Amino acid sequence: MKKLFSLLMILGIFAIGFNAVAQDDTQGAATDTTVVAEPDPIPEQPEYEQEEEAQSFDQIIKDKFIEGDPQFMAPVLICLILGLAIAIERIITLNLSTTNTSKLLSRVEDALESGGVEAAKELTKNTRGPVASIFTQGLMRMSEGIEMVEKSVIAYGSVEMGRLERGLVWISLFISLAPMLGFMGTVIGMIGAFDAIEAAGDISPSLVAGGIKVALLTTVGGLIVAIILQLFYNYCVSKIDSIVNSMEDASISLVDLLVKHNLSK
Repeated sequence: MKKLFSLLMILGIFAIGFNAVAQDDTQGAATDTTVVAEPDPIPEQPEYEQEEEAQSFDQIIKDKFIEGDPQFMAPVLICLILGLAIAIERIITLNLSTTNTSKLLSRVEDALESGGVEAAKELTKNTRGPVASIFTQGLMRMSEGIEMVEKSVIAYGSVEMGRLERGLVWISLFISLAPMLGFMGTVIGMIGAFDAIEAAGDISPSLVAGGIKVALLTTVGGLIVAIILQLFYNYCVSKIDSIVNSMEDASISLVDLLVKHNLSK
């Protein structure tokens, strides 16, 4: 009886263990076969440009020119074009007129010693620049004495100075004219704004803004043109002053050189 009871207990334990193992396998299988639900993909948001592409400098200038009303901005632009054309021509001419006076004086002295006044005169005729032209005029009066050489150098120096300053008056004119045209556009723009207010019978920001914008853009355009041309004008004036100083120093040195040449004969 005890053996039978022990056998039944062993079988019961095995049965309970088998059921537990079976339940675990079933749960594991259920767990393994369960499909994990993935979260729904977030719909892509359309990408919007936060900032507009930067406009080129040329495009900005073009837009402002159109916004400022071409009938007012065009005369200002013409002043800029003509003023720059004259200024560039003057700068090229002045740079070509610059001469190394020390080197020229040394060559003239060598020519006087080797071939006399005629050789020096031929040298200065073939040299470009106002200093060489003054030397030529002075050497041409050498036969009339040193006093005539001095008078000729002074007189022809004034002529060369006038040639150097030629065209600067036009640059100065455009410097004064450009802001005036801008101010005229300002006045006309303000008159247009007040006319629009009078016609509408009410003060509206949109009506006033249009005329004021035209007025401000034309003024700014005229001032910018004047500033640009003023820089070129000042450069030309400083270059002329430098050339004139070289001419004066070289003229004095030429007279001294001719006196020395006469004394050495």
